[in-house]
Amino acid sequence: MKRLLIAILIVSMVQGVFAQKIEIKGTIRNATDNEATEFVNVVLQTTDSVFVNGVSTNNNGSFIFNKVEAGNYRLVLSCVGYNTQYITLNGVKRNTDLGDIFLEDASVALEGVIINGSNQINRPDRKLVFPSERQMKVSTNGVNLLQELMLPRIQVNPMNNEIGISGGGELQIRINGVKADINEIKALRPADIIRIEYHDNPGLRYGNAEIVLDYIVRRPDTGGSFGTDLSQGINAMWGSYNVFGKVNHKKSEFGLSYHMGPRDFYGMYRDNEETFRLADENTTQRVEKGEPSHAMLFMQNLNVSYSLQASKNSLFSATFRLRGNNQPNWDYQGVLYNVNDETDMVNMIDRTKNSWTRPSLDLYYQQNLKKKQTLVFNLVGTYNREKSHRIYQESLHNEMLTDINNNVLGDKYSLIGEAIYEKQFSKGNALSFGLKHTQSYSNNEYRNGHNYDTRMNQGNSYIFSEYRGKINKLDYRLGISLTRFYYNQSGNDDSSKKYNVNPKATLHYTFSENSYLRWKAEVFNATPSLSNLSAIEQTIDSFQIRRGNPNLKSYMCYRTELTYEWKKGIFYSNLWGAYDYRPNAIMDEKLQEDNKIVQTWDNQKDWQKLSGRLMLRVGPLWDMLQLSFTGGVNHYMSHGNNYSHTYTNWYYEGQASFNYKRFSLFWQINTNWNNFWGETLSGGENIQILGLYYKYKDLRLGVGAFNPFTDNYKVENENWNQFASYKTKSYIKESSRMFLVSLSYNFSFGRKFKATQRKVNNSDNESGVMSTGK
Repeated sequence: MKRLLIAILIVSMVQGVFAQKIEIKGTIRNATDNEATEFVNVVLQTTDSVFVNGVSTNNNGSFIFNKVEAGNYRLVLSCVGYNTQYITLNGVKRNTDLGDIFLEDASVALEGVIINGSNQINRPDRKLVFPSERQMKVSTNGVNLLQELMLPRIQVNPMNNEIGISGGGELQIRINGVKADINEIKALRPADIIRIEYHDNPGLRYGNAEIVLDYIVRRPDTGGSFGTDLSQGINAMWGSYNVFGKVNHKKSEFGLSYHMGPRDFYGMYRDNEETFRLADENTTQRVEKGEPSHAMLFMQNLNVSYSLQASKNSLFSATFRLRGNNQPNWDYQGVLYNVNDETDMVNMIDRTKNSWTRPSLDLYYQQNLKKKQTLVFNLVGTYNREKSHRIYQESLHNEMLTDINNNVLGDKYSLIGEAIYEKQFSKGNALSFGLKHTQSYSNNEYRNGHNYDTRMNQGNSYIFSEYRGKINKLDYRLGISLTRFYYNQSGNDDSSKKYNVNPKATLHYTFSENSYLRWKAEVFNATPSLSNLSAIEQTIDSFQIRRGNPNLKSYMCYRTELTYEWKKGIFYSNLWGAYDYRPNAIMDEKLQEDNKIVQTWDNQKDWQKLSGRLMLRVGPLWDMLQLSFTGGVNHYMSHGNNYSHTYTNWYYEGQASFNYKRFSLFWQINTNWNNFWGETLSGGENIQILGLYYKYKDLRLGVGAFNPFTDNYKVENENWNQFASYKTKSYIKESSRMFLVSLSYNFSFGRKFKATQRKVNNSDNESGVMSTGK
């Protein structure tokens, strides 16, 4: 008997040592049409509801859990528009293939699954980011929820709820596939957000966007929601006021949001050093010593929307947007000194009054066809009206030496039309192609001692095709586009027309669930802006003239980048490098002409940039603390027809978020990310933000500080031209140690949900008017 017990014990130990991890897999399908269903949340739990792992189905509707220990489990399957399904798995001891699992359509709200810790799933073209319960609890809208996620390159300013990209570039923000604006993101309730899709490798359908953030939200089919988000400076007139609401009835949804942002500062000034080398070989060096002046700005945005989901396969929406910006004061004043003779001085004022209004109407229709096909149509019409008035004066003892009065009135009309077809095949393969055309007309009046009237006509056409495929662990995407650029200015006999072919390729190799390597290369076309094409000139000051160039040509841009990402538990890292090459780039230049300096633009030799960046993130620690650090370098090489410059910029960014019960603390620091283009160095902001918030149910109260540890907020810009160089430092005293209070509140009633997803949207935000200031 004793020997038998020993034998049983030895056999049990051997089985324990050699026990294998098992896998659980399956495929999710729509019970109505038997089609595979992607983006279904599949959560593996123990029988007492303890979270084990979570994944999302791929394009084939498939999911898999690897390295699962034998035991009893429960699967929770949830997706917007379907009933949540629970599957009990008792006594799992070997690899298990559940085969096809069918989900039934639903018209009620899905409660969702609580995930402990942000669940991030990597796809070749995007990351699926599922906010954790903790992150949802401390957030009141889509902006501060994004702040908690600390995604690569995404900068969130919690003081005024703004979202941007570190170092610039085009950021597209979308809701269920539609391009939205920041005010619509502020109106999102965290409870309605299923996930955020982070596209850091957007396809050709997104144009030149560097990053796309797509909020996937539940669509109610009854009830409504209303809310407000208010921020106000304590020691400065700085405000951000938002109100929003949505009402749903059966197949219709009505939405309204309004934003107002006043600014009123009296501590704005600039210091400027300038050197002028004129055609008569005389050199003048002068210094502008600034004095505190007035800056006043009033922004307002209105969105009114309606959408109709006539069936689960079709969607129509119409959105009216009204953007406005009134800047009655943007004033500089001070004294100009001659460096070689400080007794040679004059008084200077430089005052600009500017306003613009931009109404637009956006019409959208989407039809989902059989066999996973989709058709999308989008039409956007925009009218832009801009007024600008600038006064520049130099005087001595009440005698006017220089008196410049520039008035500009601009009207621009544009129409954007786009059609896209998408077809998904088995194994995640997909084909898409589309057509987009933008037509714009601009009528501008310039009054500055001379009368200039410009009539400009510009057209851009874009046809693309893209295929996505997979070979084992290698995902690839191949695309090609044809662009046509046309430009004509009334009174100018010459018109410009150019065609370009632009390829794009991406290779994405997945080493494991925790790491991947991605290489991307693309060629795209850049076109001159209407403002730079204007055949007019404006006087800047006593030495300088700005002049447009109607002979500018579009040019090609070549870009390649390499990304390696690794994550494990609470640790995340992202290493990225890129090279940009733009021959014949449109960049600034300055010329000597009759003892004046003419600032203009031309197609220069080339512009190049080498970039590197490393991001490290840790957290959440103890489900309370999360830290993020990013460091990087940009090396610029700018070669003009008559100049050559290089510049290297090092930068870093840091964030920390701490949450305890109802309280949350946030700190952020950004050092200057400077951009060098042509001969101009444009300095970035060196800022710190500190915020403390308290949340109770749907109410959040907060206090914050902008640059709390410095009293010297400034932005520096330089120009390295051989004939007219400058070094400018611009200050706003109120932007240092500015303290704010904030209040957010939202509520909902009678909400039940249904889902649909809009694919595209377009907008025109360029006025076509040449700037009048320095």
